Amino acid sequence: MLGAVSVPPTPEKPLRVMPWWLALLGLLLAVGLGWLVLDRLLAEADRAAQPDTRATLRVDAIRTGLTVVAGTGGGLALLLAARRQWISERGQRHQEAVAARDQAHRDRVQAHAETVADAGQRHQERQAAAVEHDAAERRLTELYVRAIELVGSDNPAVRLGGLHALDRLGQDNPVQRPTIVAVLCAYLRMPAPDDPRESEVRRTAQRMLTRHLRAEGDDWWPGIALDLTGARLHDFDAAGCTLVDLDLTGAVCTGTTSFAGAVVRGRLRLTAEFADAKFDDLTGDGELVLDDARFTGRVSFDGADLGGELSCRATSFGPVSFRGATLRQPSSFDRATFAGSVTLREAVFLSGLSMEHATFAAYAGFRRARFADMALFRWTEFGAEAWFEGARFDGAANFGRAVFRGRARFEGAVFARQPLVDQARASASMTHIWPPDTTVGSRDDEWLVLTDP
Repeated sequence: MLGAVSVPPTPEKPLRVMPWWLALLGLLLAVGLGWLVLDRLLAEADRAAQPDTRATLRVDAIRTGLTVVAGTGGGLALLLAARRQWISERGQRHQEAVAARDQAHRDRVQAHAETVADAGQRHQERQAAAVEHDAAERRLTELYVRAIELVGSDNPAVRLGGLHALDRLGQDNPVQRPTIVAVLCAYLRMPAPDDPRESEVRRTAQRMLTRHLRAEGDDWWPGIALDLTGARLHDFDAAGCTLVDLDLTGAVCTGTTSFAGAVVRGRLRLTAEFADAKFDDLTGDGELVLDDARFTGRVSFDGADLGGELSCRATSFGPVSFRGATLRQPSSFDRATFAGSVTLREAVFLSGLSMEHATFAAYAGFRRARFADMALFRWTEFGAEAWFEGARFDGAANFGRAVFRGRARFEGAVFARQPLVDQARASASMTHIWPPDTTVGSRDDEWLVLTDP
């Protein structure tokens, strides 16, 4: 876009002073013209025929000559007056132009002065803000260093005070929250001395972390990730928290670990050792990774609604419950071992489920469960009862080479297509209810062999 172009004013021609001889020349011209007219008129009067009228004609001639001289002089005077008026008007225009230029110059000087003053004010404000920022940063650094020194004290009570100082520092300074959370996580990753007072300090650190992960008022610190790899946690309570990229790889969680009602974002790595664990009503679209994890107590996923993948490969479980859970993405329990009873009553798997090479040592209940996609139980070993009563298989179901040591019951199960059971084995000493059209043969007195029709 082109800006307006200022056109400089056209300079006026310089005014020249009229020379004195020009006025003298005009006067002489008037006298000469009068003299010429007078001479002609007198000559005409002298040639008149009547002598008595000659004198009158000569008087008239003189009068006319003087009139011509007077008229010529008057014309010259009018010209001089007009020139004087023109010069006056031009001088007035010049004065007005000079006054306008002076005013414009004064306006520019005033604007420049205001701009300089404004720039100086902004510079002073920036300097003041920089000084204030530096002072705040120094104070913040001093508080942070002091809090870290308290956390590193040998006295558990002093360490507890240091943790509270860090927590207060993060509450007042949001930009420092990731650093403070990293310090708290690092503290929990450190080896824990065998001291009851230290246990209280560590539980306080745990409560500080989880309190800020709950969307409740000003205490919520959103978007904070927890790195607790190798940490030792007792009664870790993350119920109702929003968990973003939580990492518990190699951690040891004693007591009851609760993620009930939590919201999962990103990726949760839970390859750790747990006692009891609660995942009831867990929601969110994050990925839940439990590969190689070990659960020595009871695990519950009742009512969970997971929008991300669930991976439990080679995981060791005790009693497990997925009652009424909804898993929207592929779920894998390949090579998982279940030492206790497993309940998936009314669970819904909207994507693929894989339990290949899994081992169930106790009861496995899939009553009224729904499998919207492929369900794989190949090489799965059911050490006790396996109940699929009223289950619904909307996709392919494969039980190839599975082993049923206890009773297998598929009574009321609905299959969209014939399930594959090739070379599956079942205990011959038990009474089983198989899917329709399943071919059952006897391998020996101990095992029955299932084949596809």
